[in-house]
Amino acid sequence: MFRWLTPLLIVLAALVAPPVAARAGDAPRPPLVLAAASLREVLTEAADAWARAGHPRPVLSFAASSALARQVAGGAAADLFMSADVEWMDDVARRGLIVPGTRAELAGNALVLVGKPGSARVDPGNRRALAALLASGPLALADPAGVPAGRYAEAALRHLGVWDGVAPRIVRAENVRAALALVERGAAPLGIVYATDARVAAVGVIATFPPASHPPIRYPVARLKAGTGSDAEGFRRFLLSRGGQAIFARHGFTR
Repeated sequence: MFRWLTPLLIVLAALVAPPVAARAGDAPRPPLVLAAASLREVLTEAADAWARAGHPRPVLSFAASSALARQVAGGAAADLFMSADVEWMDDVARRGLIVPGTRAELAGNALVLVGKPGSARVDPGNRRALAALLASGPLALADPAGVPAGRYAEAALRHLGVWDGVAPRIVRAENVRAALALVERGAAPLGIVYATDARVAAVGVIATFPPASHPPIRYPVARLKAGTGSDAEGFRRFLLSRGGQAIFARHGFTR
């Protein structure tokens, strides 16, 4: 008598319940973050903290700021960009690729000369001593032609009057972590990196360059228009919050 009822219920259930594929497609995609190589450790800790708070863990991609800016210009579907200088962020902004109102200063850093562990310190203001030290062998730098760490290093060496003497012995690396690795492996006796890089490697700090010897080291962050990830704005705000800034401070970054 009620044989017609079962097929009717099946049809109604199909209309009410969304298809499995649609439900699966609604799963939030975590934000993709393009960040300067020197931010590897601090952003890894920040992403872990964000995930522990119940959010999708951001996907982190690290490289030289110049390479990342070119990826953004090429249409990379990333959600956040964090550069190690304002120039590459300016380049992305001029192309109209960042969400208005989302650019902010994330952190600062210092520039140091490193060598093997236990190396004696040198006063960078003593031009003769610094020049004599730099003449001892190759000097590893991130490529000054485009990488922020290399630009800062060249500016500091020019300011201190030793660039012309050391320029022929520079070993140019694709990013600051590659320059650091050359010193750590002994492929170059000296290198110029960020102070935060020296903290995570088996190297010794020989000198800290005066802040006035190079442009201020700033890490701007901005959300990208091409992004499709979930809660990228939330993660950006977390990094700028008191809790996020405490993570940066623990890793040696400055405000």
